[in-house]
Amino acid sequence: MENFIFENSTKAYFGKGCVSQYLPNLLSQYGKTVMVAYGGGSIKRTGIYDEIMEILTKAGKDVVEFTGIMANPTYAKVLEGAKLAKEHDVDLILAVGGGSVMDCCKAVSLAAVYDGDVWNDFWAKAGTIEVQPLPLGIIMTVSGTGSEMNGGAVITNEDVKVKTGRDYMELNARFALLDPLYTYTVPKLQMVSGAFDSFTHMMETYFSAPDADNVSDSINEALMKSVVRNLRKAIENPEDYEARSNLVWLSTMAENRILKLGKKGDFQGHILEHSLGAFTNCNHGCGLAVLLPVYYRHIKVAGAEKFARFASEVWGISPEGKTTAELANDGVEALASFVKEIGLPTTLRELGMTDDQREWLPQIAAGCVVSPGSYKHLEGDEILAIFEEAW
Repeated sequence: MENFIFENSTKAYFGKGCVSQYLPNLLSQYGKTVMVAYGGGSIKRTGIYDEIMEILTKAGKDVVEFTGIMANPTYAKVLEGAKLAKEHDVDLILAVGGGSVMDCCKAVSLAAVYDGDVWNDFWAKAGTIEVQPLPLGIIMTVSGTGSEMNGGAVITNEDVKVKTGRDYMELNARFALLDPLYTYTVPKLQMVSGAFDSFTHMMETYFSAPDADNVSDSINEALMKSVVRNLRKAIENPEDYEARSNLVWLSTMAENRILKLGKKGDFQGHILEHSLGAFTNCNHGCGLAVLLPVYYRHIKVAGAEKFARFASEVWGISPEGKTTAELANDGVEALASFVKEIGLPTTLRELGMTDDQREWLPQIAAGCVVSPGSYKHLEGDEILAIFEEAW
């Protein structure tokens, strides 16, 4: 394994009733003003909002609400939240929702205390955080991104049509409350696409150097098999607590940095989807479902040994009578079949792009940088070919 330093400062509280059990004491550790951040208001329809507000009221907190965080949070929304936090002298940001809310609030926690241009200094390029971001706590209602236990935040700058993510340890939430029952409130598509997003996080770490025997790959294979098994169960019975709770923790395990230890990582698939999302505002997991199988068809020869192992260890495909190249191909096609099985889109047209929007593909491709961790160095023409083949 390669050298690494491991750190994760977020304390996770997992299980039924964890919000009511632990949030009151956690709130006592922060000042009087809490900014409660959420998306379109679904937490009000489901009763989660009332539960949290009751706890905040009993704790004697002054509440500032930051609402309307969109599925792909924009830099403009980050600046809106930062302005609100500054105006009300917020002591704690409480992000209630899925990855988009979490990501936006991480960026807000920095922008609220930073005097410079947060986009240019920390998202357009990697920067060094030398200020103390506002404390952030998370109450997860949608699993998939794993954002609850890392410092990663994906932000879209609409002015320049760039969607990019950075992971800063300083932006980790202080605490994350993970009640699997809260995830029952999301629509089926959101549950499925979120679980597939978790799966892609695992694959994009797995399909990278080193390929010699290492702990990260062994853990990853077990987790990928668990995603497949539990997602099938959750689709069959959305109220299967065992399956839904497993999916929540699988999401966290995929992105709490443990799997990445000693691995180079290849997040070319996410790079492709981020550029696509900047133009189309598509569902993130659905965009990945369209693009990952196509991308892997392009790199399966260069990474044949690993894709063959993926076929046998994750999908249970027998290697008997097959060459490494044939087994590698079987692994990629098993993934493509799984995308169809769980009901996610398999083409950009199924994703919702129109014929008129096909002319965007060269611009979308041009917005993609090349991942240094990929088994194959992609040139610009091949990146465009991936989008064309995904059409």
